[in-house]
Amino acid sequence: MSTKDYLEKDYYKSLGVAKTANQDEIKKSYRKLARKYHPDANKGDTEAEDRFKEISEAYDVLSDEKRRKEYDDIRAYGGAFRGGGGPGGAQGFDLNDLFGNAGAGGGAGAGGLGDIFGGLFGRGARGGGATTTGRRPRRGQDVESEVTLTFSEALEGITVPLRLSSEAPCPTCHGTGAKAGTLPKVCPHCEGTGQETRNMGGFGFAEPCSRCHGRGMVVDDPCGTCRGSGRAMSTRTIQARVPAGVKDGQSIRLKGKGAPGENGGPNGDLLVKLKVTSHPVFGREGDNLTVTIPVTFPEAALGGEILVPVHGGQPVKLRIPEGTPNGRTFRVRGRGAPRRDGTKGDLLATVEVQVPQKLTDEEREALQGFARTHRGEGLRDDLVRQAKEG
Repeated sequence: MSTKDYLEKDYYKSLGVAKTANQDEIKKSYRKLARKYHPDANKGDTEAEDRFKEISEAYDVLSDEKRRKEYDDIRAYGGAFRGGGGPGGAQGFDLNDLFGNAGAGGGAGAGGLGDIFGGLFGRGARGGGATTTGRRPRRGQDVESEVTLTFSEALEGITVPLRLSSEAPCPTCHGTGAKAGTLPKVCPHCEGTGQETRNMGGFGFAEPCSRCHGRGMVVDDPCGTCRGSGRAMSTRTIQARVPAGVKDGQSIRLKGKGAPGENGGPNGDLLVKLKVTSHPVFGREGDNLTVTIPVTFPEAALGGEILVPVHGGQPVKLRIPEGTPNGRTFRVRGRGAPRRDGTKGDLLATVEVQVPQKLTDEEREALQGFARTHRGEGLRDDLVRQAKEG
């Protein structure tokens, strides 16, 4: 997260909590908002998707005590200068003045406010011309993968092997980037901080150094394997547990299963996108399963009991009432997809009245007798009238 984001974004406001909120209050508010704005519950709604990203970003910072403290400190000391001055304040103020570049007459003492912000921006305080340098830990990159599941695997859950390719410390130089027998040196451009300050017309913001790309070190004689980057592609296989009840197009995040971090930094995450194949009998609507049940005309007209297939279990008996129309849907409770809370959705069974393609002489005679007693007079009168009036 950049310093600019910390200064401009109000994460407490994003989650709707006070600055004094404890972790339980932050977690409770995040879960409530995440359920409301989750993309699965707001398909096609870009505003909801942006809001979900906003609250996720806020929660990532505020749920981590260390990052929350850094965020609070930056906004406490840097927020006063975001407006570019005020009564008695100077226009065009550069945050560089805060980060250790105190002038001789600045009255800030050796290092200005560098002692305060040094830990936040990865640089030590400057005083008397001495510079403290060090390589900052870097979080590993997130890795994306895709898994195709059968309809049944998605409902029941499954452990799948995933073969992943991602960057890792170079096995030849062990992440230094330097040729054997040599060592990297402190970057002269950023003096080992891994960051440089970019002026944005009134204030400055820290960014990864353009020379060392945030590593804080440069290599004169690079490693032949990684060409000085200190990183190389690594292939590994992990076992990923896919929970029961996942849906087509859903993504799951596995914390710490991404690319390894650098300089002691944490691993990235693994994002697994799920693709679920169709089933020849069942469909799915949210947490409910759907099935179409063929019935005969006598069954629909007279009513009766029919067998309805259930995924992963024995068929259940369903009683349909007399005069059931084509397309009517019946609900079988608790025979749908698993939910996160351990309950299940329902099975929605829709009847489809089948019209016989061929009739025996006996069947034809029976239907003709029915037709003589049930002519359906006036059945289409309203339809014809409405067509004329329209």
